[in-house]
Amino acid sequence: FDDAGRVAQAMVRLGADAVFINTDYPAYGGDMTELKSAVKAVRAVSDTAAVVMKDVVVDEIQLGLAKESGADAILLMSSVLGPALENFLNLATTIGLETIVECHTKAEVERALEIMAPNIMINNYDRVTGTYYPNQAIQLAGLFPGSGGPII
Repeated sequence: FDDAGRVAQAMVRLGADAVFINTDYPAYGGDMTELKSAVKAVRAVSDTAAVVMKDVVVDEIQLGLAKESGADAILLMSSVLGPALENFLNLATTIGLETIVECHTKAEVERALEIMAPNIMINNYDRVTGTYYPNQAIQLAGLFPGSGGPII
């Protein structure tokens, strides 16, 4: 989109509780200026809708950039962060960012639950193999007993 702020604001006006803003140019075609624009536009119409920075987070500085840009939350990809996931989760929480941990496999979901990730999202797309599994979220939903299930 040419104007992430305009699109994010329209989504919130239509009832979205959260909007994901892509900030990784090589992967998604977005950047930090779009995140800042979206935060400003969303705040103009809602004090409660969350703005989530979606990036391939691999460096702690990205957490600071998300916070500095006004994001409410950040997406952490389990398949990318591997053993560093818990550290990134703790750092994000410490600086006041909510987290959404993206998982694709049973092992990733179990790890996210083990480290008490507050928000877990199942992605049907396996970022490691590049394969799309249309029923993956449904198959993994049973790992969330009594919680209402994952964000799908």
